[in-house]
Amino acid sequence: MEMTFRWFGSKFDSVTLNQIRQIPGVKGVITTLYETVPGEEWKKEEIKALKKEVEEAGLKISGIESVNVCDAIKVGAPDRDKYIENYIRTLTYLGEEDIHTVCYNFMPVFDWTRTELARERKDGSTVMAYTQAAVDKINPDDMFNSLKEDCNGFVLPGWEPERMAQVKELFELYKDVDADKLFDNLVYFLNAIMPVCDKYDINMAIHPDDPAWSVFGLSRIITNKEQLLKLINTVDNVHNGITFCTGSYGTSLNNDIVDTIHALKGRIHFAHVRNLKFITPDNFEEAAHLSSDGDFDMYEIMKALYDTGFDGIMRPDHGRMIWGEKAMPGYGLYDRALGAMYLQGLWEAIEKSSKR
Repeated sequence: MEMTFRWFGSKFDSVTLNQIRQIPGVKGVITTLYETVPGEEWKKEEIKALKKEVEEAGLKISGIESVNVCDAIKVGAPDRDKYIENYIRTLTYLGEEDIHTVCYNFMPVFDWTRTELARERKDGSTVMAYTQAAVDKINPDDMFNSLKEDCNGFVLPGWEPERMAQVKELFELYKDVDADKLFDNLVYFLNAIMPVCDKYDINMAIHPDDPAWSVFGLSRIITNKEQLLKLINTVDNVHNGITFCTGSYGTSLNNDIVDTIHALKGRIHFAHVRNLKFITPDNFEEAAHLSSDGDFDMYEIMKALYDTGFDGIMRPDHGRMIWGEKAMPGYGLYDRALGAMYLQGLWEAIEKSSKR
């Protein structure tokens, strides 16, 4: 297991590479070219410059999150092949720079959905939270405006203002895209890119839908074990794998996290590990990584990963905002650093116990 830390780039992140380097056990970052538009071919020189910046700070790029899939590919538009070719060239450039893991999602319109970015908890920390009742009351056109005051001045991934300004057009684009069509378009995309993934040993790791049910009537196709198994069996290539995000997959209490990890043995390329606290099944908030702070048994999750031979990259996912920090919601330094240490401590204990 390789512990990493997400970093959005020096222009966009309050957390510095020097700070990340000081977290024990963290040797690599998960990053992206944050200014690129979905569908756009990444420039080789920009990838090289990003890699150089990270390596000069004493770290490495362990993976990319994300090379975003554009809407034309997701809806199966007539021009999708043009954008798939851009994606293939981007993967080629990443492979040439010795970068071998790409996290992506196939969610329509919203990459993830929360109804609060700064819900205050009893300890005074703030967290991102979701309440279905709030979603039911809001017009999707107003979703971004309802949250932007709590962004602390940062641009949220998947919620870029220019994209949110086109919400009406995006909903129109997806109006005839049901779950079957969305899945078929995902398979078409994966079959097209697998040859370049095979050539450069690039693991494509799809992120579960967040939350794990339909929001605003939009289709969701990566929400449970059956759908995950269907995907990896339909495109049966080891490079077609999963980003197993406990905090996204676990939004549905019907999902057995530990059982699903075992079912996906060998196809989990990347792990996002975090905890949730449920008030009701559709009202939850993000918690500290510690098991007792939420509703997930983090020991059992880490043990399942260990027992199935997981040797990929992992990162602590969304953290609380603590100790007066002002950062991108979910992506401050302090609580995620605590999470990285806690998860590594669990892994060390599991590893040593298994060898005795």
